[in-house]
Amino acid sequence: MNAGAALRVEAARVLVAVLDEGRSLKSVLAETLPGIADPRDRGLLEAIVFAALRHQRRYDFVLSQWLARPLPMASDCDRCVARLLLVGLAQLDALGLPPHAALSATVDAVKRLGREGLSGLFNAVLRKATRGPWPEPDSRAVRHSHPDWLLRRFEADWPERVDALLAANNTEAPLWLRANAPRFPRAALAARWRQAGIDSTPGPAADSLRLAERAHPARLPGFDEGVFHVQDLAAQLAVEALAVAPGMRVLDACAAPGGKTLGLLSALDEGGSLLALDIDERRLALLRSLVDALRPSAAGFAARAADAAEVAGWHDGRPFDAILLDAPCSATGILRRQPDIKAHRREDDIAVLVALQTRLLDALFPLLRPGGRLLYATCSLLREENDRQVAAFLRRQPDARLATLDGRFGLDTGHGRQRFPGEDGGDGFFYALLERRPHDPSGPRDPPAPPVPTA
Repeated sequence: MNAGAALRVEAARVLVAVLDEGRSLKSVLAETLPGIADPRDRGLLEAIVFAALRHQRRYDFVLSQWLARPLPMASDCDRCVARLLLVGLAQLDALGLPPHAALSATVDAVKRLGREGLSGLFNAVLRKATRGPWPEPDSRAVRHSHPDWLLRRFEADWPERVDALLAANNTEAPLWLRANAPRFPRAALAARWRQAGIDSTPGPAADSLRLAERAHPARLPGFDEGVFHVQDLAAQLAVEALAVAPGMRVLDACAAPGGKTLGLLSALDEGGSLLALDIDERRLALLRSLVDALRPSAAGFAARAADAAEVAGWHDGRPFDAILLDAPCSATGILRRQPDIKAHRREDDIAVLVALQTRLLDALFPLLRPGGRLLYATCSLLREENDRQVAAFLRRQPDARLATLDGRFGLDTGHGRQRFPGEDGGDGFFYALLERRPHDPSGPRDPPAPPVPTA
């Protein structure tokens, strides 16, 4: 039995859990990877699964042209066998593994599942894949493995950027880390890694470092000391946009899993207070663990499970100086990191998410002191969730005005800044900094916000 066959079976099982059972890739991998002893095997399994999900729609089309009839999907074993074909194509196409090794291990995996009768079919299909050419779909969405509805949204919102967005979403994301400043400055961390032969590059966020080559964070010098944590550049910039300072009273409204919470605590530097809220107690437990590990002596920090929009259930009546609202969204800006979103997200979800974002904005903004600021952020590329959401909020809320953010935060949409996936190596993200007007009944008021420009 080929030594890699078991790994291919495991990869197929992950795909079954994600594609056929509707589970999130992150949760399935969290269960699967600890059971694989060799870190190289863990890395290979992740690479295969990510590639198969990024390119799934195109692979399904290719298989529909090469197979006389679809493979059965009646039982768990049937589904695992069928998903093995995605595993095989991902190895040969996206990953470019040596054809003989990839083909041999995948065919042996079919036998390992007790379907020896299909080994000839698998061998023929995968050999055909190595010879090429592959059939080319007419549909742009299928060619780039995106849902039809999402391609339509991109074409409407960003007509001049569609090809770049589709390509970026199917590209492996780099590894970004945040130095746990001010205790561990970025320059000192980069120098330490350089001595260990690990190259990194600083990014536009003050504490950001991008690794030149992907590596497992746990094997980097300083991991056990808590001198850094994994966080994409775009998420780090969200903390910088809010610009909190020692002495402030801060709310992190949708805080889990906690990366931005750590950034806010670093900016407060043991001064002021930070309340982190999340509606999911399990995710909040992960946040508390992260803070305990990396900032164990954080003063003025509290975490609470609550619906941030139900203010009466958690607010003590005192205003906040700053609020970070990293709102639930379509996550269309992080498809390269979470490719299962393409399989799970539905167009009907967008209206529900927009309504939730509206509810959170309307509930939280009045909690600011006059002159205080709220950063509305999403990891979405859809204007309905981003600049159009902010424009509508400004029309509803006369006490709010849009504060200026510089070009580091992306394209000026008129009602916030939009970053796109791959820009400076970061994820797609949106930022709008909203300031509560100081109370001055005798002073002039700004004119109403203009309507949002259309694409």
